[in-house]
Amino acid sequence: MKKTWAVTGLRLHQLHLVLLVFALVPAVTAAQTATDSLDPIPGPRDCFWARGPHSADPYINLAYPDANVFYWAAAFTIPQGTRFSIEGHYPHSRYMSFISYDERGRPIESLADYLIESDSHNPFISESPRDNGNREYKIDILNAHPASDRQVGEVLNIDSNNVLHVPAYGAGQQVILYRIYLPDEGKAPGGGVNLPSPVLVLEDGTELRGSNACGALQTDQQVAITIDALGIPTQQYRELISQPNKPDTWPAHNPPEWFIQLDRQSLIGMYTGDIDPDAPRSEGGFYPNLDNHYIRTIVNRKHGKVLLIRGRAPTTPKTYHGETPMGAGELRYWSVCSNQSFVNTRVNDCVFDEEIPVSVDGLYTIAISRPEDRPRNAIKECGIAWLPMARDGDGMFDPDVTIVQIRHMLSAPDFDYSIQRVHKQSDLESTMGPYMPRSRYLMPNQVETIFPCLLDAVQ
Repeated sequence: MKKTWAVTGLRLHQLHLVLLVFALVPAVTAAQTATDSLDPIPGPRDCFWARGPHSADPYINLAYPDANVFYWAAAFTIPQGTRFSIEGHYPHSRYMSFISYDERGRPIESLADYLIESDSHNPFISESPRDNGNREYKIDILNAHPASDRQVGEVLNIDSNNVLHVPAYGAGQQVILYRIYLPDEGKAPGGGVNLPSPVLVLEDGTELRGSNACGALQTDQQVAITIDALGIPTQQYRELISQPNKPDTWPAHNPPEWFIQLDRQSLIGMYTGDIDPDAPRSEGGFYPNLDNHYIRTIVNRKHGKVLLIRGRAPTTPKTYHGETPMGAGELRYWSVCSNQSFVNTRVNDCVFDEEIPVSVDGLYTIAISRPEDRPRNAIKECGIAWLPMARDGDGMFDPDVTIVQIRHMLSAPDFDYSIQRVHKQSDLESTMGPYMPRSRYLMPNQVETIFPCLLDAVQ
């Protein structure tokens, strides 16, 4: 059911808080399941994890999801005097986490998989068997701000006490996102396990589990967030792309210029040039994952129909085909994604580490174009991965615009070239070194000529 929102007597920019439902999807009842033939959006959801799955089409495509990731959002209010926890089973996947957010979509705290201790078996710990059947865990949810920031972005030897801080905002709303990255083959979207279940203990000791807890937690409430939490308003975006004395390809540079993810002002600074070198990290995106760090560039096919990206590939554990035990690498996961504008925050598609061909000297090559402009050698067998540009470009005003994003997840402590190590925009290239993407615009026939298909050159 599509919802229509009426705003009377107010200009859009005067709204501080608006009620939005993720992707305008109403909360579902406990009776609705993934097998409901009337449900137009595939995937499991329940009365607690009512908003999702978010991923690439045909799922809810919002907030720049990685196309190989599934995540669910829960909005709730913990009653005073109660104790709230979440119980579940570790999914069969590369990564999982719970992250809390404020009303602007800014992350508060992340509880990554390897920090969740249990009496059973955690398959996300390096060298642990990933196929063990004993996978139960439990985490406590506290309505409080964390006393200190939990370190994120790399695998560290720190204690979490299995606690996630989820402070209330506005009228008492709390929000958590549950993420599963790269479910094992055949186990998407939930990683082969059920969604985690809420457990609420009332003041008198009564325990409410699963759907019985949803009413007391008010999980059917609509999400109260600021207008820019899920995307830049259309009028603001129109103004950003209409900078005075700039070419019609602005802000796309030739060759492309890459930017680290800072705060929202610096995100908009990709258009205005106003980037604060001391801005905080990872707050500029739309519900970003704290365990990821990102770089992105805005490209325009008026510079060339194909964007070619090359660089050294970080190593990661292999998990997609059910490999065991859990391996190690320079990163837990990395990917390259083709996206639309900051208005609709939609992903076109992504390629993840295991499906990106790597040459014998450790280099990757990715071509990004419209389907009709795809070079014939942009296939895995020829050593070139491919990503699509959308035919409607940014999805709003310019059919030639695409946003390309690279994410690095959970860097190893001794990997000095990760995006996590880049603290200022000016240090990007020097810090990433050979792992820094080199990109240029070409035409399809130029790609076919410059990069001959040498089948024995791919690992």
